[in-house]
Amino acid sequence: MVVHPIAPVFDENSKVLILGSFPSVKSRETGFFYGHPQNRFWKVLAGVFEDAVPEKVSEKKEFLLKHYVAVWDVIHSCDITGSSDSSIKNVVVNDLSEILLKADIREIFVNGKKAEAYYKKYIFRETKRAAVCLPSTSPANAAWSLERLLKAWQVVKITKSV
Repeated sequence: MVVHPIAPVFDENSKVLILGSFPSVKSRETGFFYGHPQNRFWKVLAGVFEDAVPEKVSEKKEFLLKHYVAVWDVIHSCDITGSSDSSIKNVVVNDLSEILLKADIREIFVNGKKAEAYYKKYIFRETKRAAVCLPSTSPANAAWSLERLLKAWQVVKITKSV
């Protein structure tokens, strides 16, 4: 059983919540979300918000809060082989109420189909809030170029200003 080692990033001003499934091995090693250098999450968000790509963990936290974005994952703990979402078993989900009660979250997004499946299966019945599925920023999602991801993820910026 692997337990999620990263605390959620949000504050009372967060408007958008982006959920992944579970942190990769590299993210667990670096101690922060989307820590694998090939994951395009930070490049995509930087492009969406027309901002510099944050490098250090402190810069990434500051970047998210500056753009009213909260980030966490659906899964709190699970059995997983490496970073493979398809190997995930024995899921225990995160309790999103901490974020949803403290922040004015107007839209929930999930990063990829696996995060969407886990959200629908385990969390939707608690939140009663639909989540919009965005194409995964994982390098495994090679069918989506950075340019296509940027177009699809623009909705994050549009929602933020609502």
